[in-house]
Amino acid sequence: MVKLGLKIAPEQYTPSEMLRQLVTAENNGFDTINVSDHFHPWSEDGQACFTWTWLGAAAVSTKKIELGTGLTCPILRYNPAIIAQATATLSSLAGGRTYLAVGTGEALNEYPVTCEWPEFSERQDMLEEAVRLIRELWTGEKITFEGNYYCTHKAKIYTLPKEDIPIYFSSLAPASARFAGYYGDGLLTVGDSHIKKYRQILEKFESGAKRAGKDVKNMPKAVELTVAYGERLEDSIENLQRYWAGSMIPALFLNKIYTPEMSAENGAVVGKDTIRQNACISSDPEEHIRYAQQFIDAGYTHIYFHYSGPDELGFIKDYGKQVLPHLRKTA
Repeated sequence: MVKLGLKIAPEQYTPSEMLRQLVTAENNGFDTINVSDHFHPWSEDGQACFTWTWLGAAAVSTKKIELGTGLTCPILRYNPAIIAQATATLSSLAGGRTYLAVGTGEALNEYPVTCEWPEFSERQDMLEEAVRLIRELWTGEKITFEGNYYCTHKAKIYTLPKEDIPIYFSSLAPASARFAGYYGDGLLTVGDSHIKKYRQILEKFESGAKRAGKDVKNMPKAVELTVAYGERLEDSIENLQRYWAGSMIPALFLNKIYTPEMSAENGAVVGKDTIRQNACISSDPEEHIRYAQQFIDAGYTHIYFHYSGPDELGFIKDYGKQVLPHLRKTA
């Protein structure tokens, strides 16, 4: 069964605003959310609360909606043992309705507080080791771990997860999707209008999962889609430029771009036409249904909709009535 979700954006909103959005989403048919886990926003105009504090408030403010990160980098500014503890606590508070999505991160969030930014291949190695340690700690045993990057000595998580926590691996391109399939329990990617690319990402992900002997059919495959809906489409596009343009340039995820100002400069080349080409910008619910349906037809099981205002609560209510029910009928 397909899960329909909302992107919660600490890059743009205050924690209180995010909680209002979350509760409204739960009351209007959304099944799940993902929330960014960043130290810096993409722009100097943005926000950047501590996601794990917010997730605790989210857990006790809701009853049924699934909660998770989109995504956490557990290799530099975080010790993976701390992420194991944080996610276990969230699961305990939320009655098990959580997942953890992980990736190799951006210099924007890691370099300013660690003064480290290894090459991508090394960060992948660190991620594999970090996730191995997290899974061991979730057993509740005393873990002595000696890896190439992390070590523990009789470390134990005493407040355990309510249920098993799936770990989704991020992949933004086919080249890294096989790695995600081999080591992850699920996939998280960020979609645009190039559906062929996202079919290729799924193919590589499933190839890696099969190589590891996993049940590919039952693995979550999540995609985050940027949308603008309602009567104020131009305002939405302007918000995407103001707060999110830096994230739309691949160099941000590879190079040492480590301040919001540098991110914004990097994203200055992103014009309105580019945004229109890589998102669903329309007041017609049928266009949004068709846009999301192509990802469902390709094999994605979790669809997260990212809207950047101006009326987030109005969007959540309208989308919940006018778009989500039709996607459920066809899924």
